[in-house]
Parts: sequence; C-alpha cells; structure tokens
Amino acid sequence: MADAKREIERKYESDDSGLPDLTGVAGVANVLDKGTAELDATYHDTSDLRLASARVTLRHRTGGSDAGWHLKLPVAPGIRDEIHAPLSDTLPDELAALARSRVREGRLIPVIRLRTTREIQHLVDADGKLLAELSVDRVRAERLFGGTGTAQWTEIEVELAEGGDPAFLDKVEKRLGKAGVRPSKSASKLARALSETKGGKPRPKKKAAGKAGTAGRPAVTAGEPAMTAGEPAETAGEPAETAGEPAETAGEPAETAGEPVTAGDHVMAYARAQRDAIVELDPAVRLDTEEGVHDMRVATRRLRSTFRTFGKVLDRTVTDPIADELKWLAGELGVGRDQEVLAERLLAALADLPDTLVTGPVHDRMRSWADEGERGSRGRLLGVLDSERYLALLDTLDAFAADPPLLKAAAGDPEKVLAKAVHKDFAKVADLIETGMAQPPGHDRDLGLHEARKKAKRTRYAAEAAQPALGKPAKTLLKSMKSLQTLLGEHQDSVMARETLRELSAVAHAAGESAFTYGLLYGREEQRAAAAEAGLPEQWQAVKTGAPL
Repeated sequence: MADAKREIERKYESDDSGLPDLTGVAGVANVLDKGTAELDATYHDTSDLRLASARVTLRHRTGGSDAGWHLKLPVAPGIRDEIHAPLSDTLPDELAALARSRVREGRLIPVIRLRTTREIQHLVDADGKLLAELSVDRVRAERLFGGTGTAQWTEIEVELAEGGDPAFLDKVEKRLGKAGVRPSKSASKLARALSETKGGKPRPKKKAAGKAGTAGRPAVTAGEPAMTAGEPAETAGEPAETAGEPAETAGEPAETAGEPVTAGDHVMAYARAQRDAIVELDPAVRLDTEEGVHDMRVATRRLRSTFRTFGKVLDRTVTDPIADELKWLAGELGVGRDQEVLAERLLAALADLPDTLVTGPVHDRMRSWADEGERGSRGRLLGVLDSERYLALLDTLDAFAADPPLLKAAAGDPEKVLAKAVHKDFAKVADLIETGMAQPPGHDRDLGLHEARKKAKRTRYAAEAAQPALGKPAKTLLKSMKSLQTLLGEHQDSVMARETLRELSAVAHAAGESAFTYGLLYGREEQRAAAAEAGLPEQWQAVKTGAPL
C-alpha cells in the first residue's frame, strides 16, 4: 500500500561543505547528530525522459529509514508530493498508475543511479520537537542509459518537519547564507545528475499516434536495466543517444517560449495550459484528493470552450472531434462529482432542521444514497483513466498542442480577434438570460436558465483566455460572468435537489416511511430557487451596465 506526504525542502551547495552553528536560528534549541546513512537509488524514466521533463521523479532506493519506491510530483518550487511504496522487485501498480498520464505508451527503464552518503542532523525546539531535518549528501551519480558518464558533488538539504511552518526554512536559509552556503542551481539530484552526465539533448516527444496501446503499464525490475545502456530503445522508438537533460519546463513546450504576440499565440497559450492541467491533475484524481476531479473537469470544460469560442482561430474540423472526447471525459468525471455535491447540499439542509421536523430514517437514507453512488463512480472513473480511449485523448491533445490547426485569423491583432469572439459569446448569454426570464415559473424557465448558466460559464472562460491581451475589460467581464454563473448555479442546484428529493421521497413512501421531511426540504429548495430568480433581473442589469466589451 502506498503512502503519500507533502515534502517541503530546500537544497544548497557550499564550496567547503561547512555548516554554521544552527542553534542560532530562532526556535532551534538543539542540533542532534543522527548518524550517517548509505543510500542507493535507481531513477527510472522513459528513453525520452518524459518524467524528468515534467519534473517528476520515480526511484527505487535502498538504505535509510524510507527504503522503497518513491514517486515525487511537483506542487510548487521546493514543494513536492511524495508517494512511497514498500520495497519490491518490480514497480508497484499504484505508482505505475500515478505516472501513467505522462508515461503512456513509453517503457520505464533505469536512467540514473545515485549512491549517497548522508550525514543527518535534526533541528529541534526546546521540547525536543523536530523542526527540520538537515543532511549533508555526498553524491556519486552514474548514467545507466544514454551515456556512461559519472559525476560527484556535495549538497545540503533542509526538509521541513511534517506540519511545520515553511517560514522556518527562511530563517534557516538566512543563517546558512551568512556562512556562504547558497541555494542549489538544480531543482533535484536527478536534474543535476542528468545535466552532469548527459549524453546529448533529448529529442522532442514524437507526435501522437492514434492509440495508446498498453500505455503506462510498464513492468520495471528494480535496479536492472530493461535494455543495455546505449542500445536503441525498441519500444520507445527513440535512439539512446538522445537521452539527456530535459530542455523544457513541465508542461511548457519549447515552441511556446516567449510572450504571445498574435491572436493564435494567446489562444494556444490558454489551450496548452488546459492540456497541461489535465495531464498534471491525473494523479490527483487517482489519489482522490479533495478537488482533483473538480479541477480536471474544469480544465476539460475550459478547453472545449476555447475550441468553440475561438472557432475563427482554430479549425473546428480538427477541434470538434477533440471536443467530443473532452465532453466524454468531463461526463465521466461528473458521474460521481455531481452526486457528491448534491449529497453535501441535502445533508447540510437536513442538519439545519430541528430534530422535531425530522421524521423517519431520512439521514440514513440520504447517506446510503450518497455512499452507493460514490462507490460505483470511483471504480468506474479509475477504469476510465486506465482506458485506451483516455490515453489516446492525451496523445491527441499533445499532437494538437505541438501542431495547432491555426486559421488565417490566428495571425491577426489579438485585441480585435479575441474581443470579437468574446463579444459574440456575451451576446448569446444576453439572449438566453432575457428569454429565460420571460418564461413563466416552471420547467421551461428552469431549462432556459440552465442553458444561460452554461453560456455564462463559456463566456467567463473566453474572457479568461483573452485577459492577457485585452486587460481590464476582459477582467471585468470575467468577474461579472462568475457572479452571474454563481447565481444561476444556485438556481440549477435547487432544481437538481428537488428532483432528488422527489425520488427519495417516493422510495421512502414505498418502504412505509414518512415523507414529511422530504416535502419540507423540497419547499425550502423552492424558496431558494425563487430567491435566485428574484435576484436575477438586478444582477443581469448590473452585468449589462458594466459590460465593457
């Protein structure tokens, strides 16, 4: 079973490897010598270093207190999520799955071996509580694939204790700086090893083929190369001599470097960011983090909206099929998410009722309904993320980002081209809002306002994409669309809540239970919808008055 933790650390280097007295750091009462550990780590990656290019590391390590397999995923500079699995001869399935969105059809092989002699010290407070672990690492790196180079260096690591205040690391860094210890130029040991033992630059990732095949299901033997170093990578199709230090930042292709100039530049910068988000959020969805599913679903919606809004910039004969697949993915992501949000709403409303108004096992029935949906949707979603269809979509998105289907307008003035597209979306929202408000209360109004909500969301994403080019006008529109979307979302949530309450009430009635509480909650949801409808004319008038485009 894999364990996950948030790792917050900083790396340093020093000409003489000397360390100052750190008891001078505020809060540090003592520095405890914890001895020396011998670590032997083999880092695995594809032949074209897809993990390293995304600042992801996967290693098999013996020695020390946490021997085993480690997958480290970037969060922010100096912050990574580390997933640890016990020692085994082959890569655990859980870690293989978490790397799948990046590895896909690639084969994982050993690329670097690092042997480290680590001198460990613990910085503790007056109560003996650990504040941070400091280590002096003497590293010996050996290239296992793409060359035969070796390198040696000494570095210093300071890792914050679990639950510690990151500001403490600032204090330690200030003290180290006064002693001539400086931040490392390399983000990780692997990055430095690849740089100092490199056998050439990696070739750009090949354009995606139609299907992913057995993507991301590598069988890796610990510390044992899947092929002889320097021989062609049979399954990857990349020659060994192309392996080297990743040239790009994770998710930021070299071809997009520099500030956007044309309308196409701006649209593609936004589109690539959504592509990157989908890939990078894959592990979060698999780990079932709090907002992982929601955030990935939003990224798919943003990208679909970009294709539709900027149809004069991107050829829709190419993007429409991609949008269809994104719609499929968003739908799969939403199966459990929508029910989860609805369950939270209904259970919170139930908790607000006095006990005297709750008749029958209403809470147990709602909880059972919510849990049943969550169990079924979780297994289904993991299956989707392992499917050839999903992995083929990721390949398609990479191919789109590498060779976008730009039309003539893509070369145009971004202020003119993007403003026209955003204005067109806003006009559609206006028509739907006014048509919806003109309907009598009931199904037709509910349906009309739901459509208006979807278009408001699309306009919001359009303004978001155009903001770097249009500045304040787009920012103002973005905020107003977000407020409108929130109000319309409250109305739609009430519609869905009432449908569910009717269903639960019917089941309870059939079981001989009282339906009183369900009816009471239904009435309260009607009031919430009526309040949203009553506030809509004023909200819409404010949007129209302030609309700058």
